[in-house]
Amino acid sequence: MKGYKQWSTVVMSFLMAVSVSACGADSPQAEQSAPKPAQTSPAEAAAPTPDYPTKQIEYIVPYSAGGGVDLVARATADYLSKEWGQPIVVVNKAGGGGAVGAEYALKQAKPDGYTALAVNVSNTTMLTAGMLNSPVKNEDQIYTTRIGKGTLAFAVKADAPWKDFAEFSQWVKVNPEQLTWTSVGPAGFSAFGVAEWLDAIGADFSKTRMIVTKGASDSVPKVAGGHAILAVHTVGEIMPMLQAGKVKILAVSGKERSPFLPDVPTAEESGMKGLTVFWWTGVSFAKGTPDYVVTKWQDAIAKMEKDPAFAKKLTDIQVESAYANREDFNQDVIRETEYYTELATKKNMRK
Repeated sequence: MKGYKQWSTVVMSFLMAVSVSACGADSPQAEQSAPKPAQTSPAEAAAPTPDYPTKQIEYIVPYSAGGGVDLVARATADYLSKEWGQPIVVVNKAGGGGAVGAEYALKQAKPDGYTALAVNVSNTTMLTAGMLNSPVKNEDQIYTTRIGKGTLAFAVKADAPWKDFAEFSQWVKVNPEQLTWTSVGPAGFSAFGVAEWLDAIGADFSKTRMIVTKGASDSVPKVAGGHAILAVHTVGEIMPMLQAGKVKILAVSGKERSPFLPDVPTAEESGMKGLTVFWWTGVSFAKGTPDYVVTKWQDAIAKMEKDPAFAKKLTDIQVESAYANREDFNQDVIRETEYYTELATKKNMRK
């Protein structure tokens, strides 16, 4: 009996050893049972990209006609309509500091690629930074391509008493309650430009007064007519009234002078350092838009930026080319949102 038990133990040990060895990583059985990542079938990989566009596209501009976003969108629509053989129609849906049109394009229209949104710094990073519960957030959209940028300029009435930006800044520092400035809203481009400047010179932002307008085409005439003291917009948006002799530009932001106004000093030349706010515009689509749509717009705009006729249109409206592909555009938006949120919190601008 004792011999039988020893024999049984030896047999069982052998069988267990064989079993464990058979379940090892190198065994054929292990290879068959291991989970594999999903792979695209040859048929799926060979599937053709759907034709696009096959009908009219709406290009939503969330501001009034005539401003920088509108003019760049119209130049883009004109180029792409010819490139693709389908009409791209610019539709202006102003209101809410750019939120009305953005909500329509990103939350109400179908995400099928036939509704594009003209985005800019105001209805994206600044809107998110300036509102505690923004109606449109970065995560609601696919930032597809940045197209152009503009230098921020500080404009006052042509016969205003200040001879330069340093003198004007000193007056505002002493009399902040007398400063009125225009903006599409508390989260507008102008609001952040003013807040950053007042922070740099040590003036009290809370004592100044914002006058709400529908955009640059409404804002600059208010300054020319004496209904507000300061307008902060791009060089291109102010240029018509500047050339008409109705306003004067005291300074531009950034470290370099604008190529369109080489005689106007930068704020840094006037003693104000750290003014980094600049204007940009581009295009985005609602989340869920097919990737082939986003890629097609990205590639077409990259080609468009090299087109001499389109480059001339940008120059004519004093906008600089600033192409960024989808990846770079998104990274810039993230960095910018963090900076503007910090500034808005510091100046109690978040509502």
